[in-house]
Amino acid sequence: MFLRRERAGDEQAIAAVHAAAFARPDAPGVEPPEVELVSQLRTSGAWVPALSIVAIVDEEIVGHVVCSRATIADTIPVLGLGPLGVHPFRQDARFGSALMHAVIAAADSLGEPLIVLLGAPEYYQRFGFEPAADHRIAAPDDSYGEDFQVRRLTTATGSERGSFRYADAFDSVP
Repeated sequence: MFLRRERAGDEQAIAAVHAAAFARPDAPGVEPPEVELVSQLRTSGAWVPALSIVAIVDEEIVGHVVCSRATIADTIPVLGLGPLGVHPFRQDARFGSALMHAVIAAADSLGEPLIVLLGAPEYYQRFGFEPAADHRIAAPDDSYGEDFQVRRLTTATGSERGSFRYADAFDSVP
């Protein structure tokens, strides 16, 4: 496995990974919203090229993760993570974990204060994510509960408090 930043020409392979990773058995042939979300993020001002990372095996992209610009209290710049997708034939802890470690390290090296995500606590806690409410960061939707999590990075001050808002693309994709 090799990890690197996304580069020009990777778009179709990344879309295929998310289409496979998020395919719904009850809706065959229906493109998962994550595919459109990545496409819209990529063309928005929220896209952070250094935080769009792919996993490659035998010269084929098999996984992808991205962080995009988000805010807390409408003024504090932070990152929203997602989607994270790994092709079903490669879904094991190795690929997802490698992508998570890479994007967290890259975000930290860029001086970002924190990463926020919506996901299963039993998976993301191993990467240092904690309930966002414990850090006084409010989810965009109260139903997110414990699945709404935050990972503080080196430059976090603890003053990053308030209502979280994802990039606009998250609102425009069903």
